[in-house]
Amino acid sequence: MPMTASGLKKLQDELKLLTGVERMKIAAEIEVARAHGDLRENAEYHAAKEKQGHIEGRINDINGWINRAEVIDVSKFKDSKDVKFGANVELLDLETDKKVQYRLVGEIETDLKKRWISVASPVARGLIGKKVGDAVTIQSPGGVKEFEVLKVSYEDAE
Repeated sequence: MPMTASGLKKLQDELKLLTGVERMKIAAEIEVARAHGDLRENAEYHAAKEKQGHIEGRINDINGWINRAEVIDVSKFKDSKDVKFGANVELLDLETDKKVQYRLVGEIETDLKKRWISVASPVARGLIGKKVGDAVTIQSPGGVKEFEVLKVSYEDAE
């Protein structure tokens, strides 16, 4: 599972929070709910147990992702002129003349608000191997879009 170093660190930080803080909090909530009596009809207890299940599921997911992580050092690509994993790419939409920026990251790191897209997405697959000045045709849900690659960089942006 390809991932940037910052993506791995975020997963490790979340795991530390879940195992160190959230587990303790939910255990305390369960104990308080247990003290209220009959567990069969205790909604507070059942809600706490359900929350515990979600936390444990997330912990298992994160452990799996960390174990399968292939951290790619994007700083090795800093002088590269073509688009690879970890690239920050500035594009010009040839139809609207609007500029758009994306960062190609691992699937787990995807964040549409930041415009971080999975390297496996149709847009990213269309960009891989392209250089500044290249035209790119990408099939999107809204139809075929044409872009020009304006800039490629490899800073590890947060």
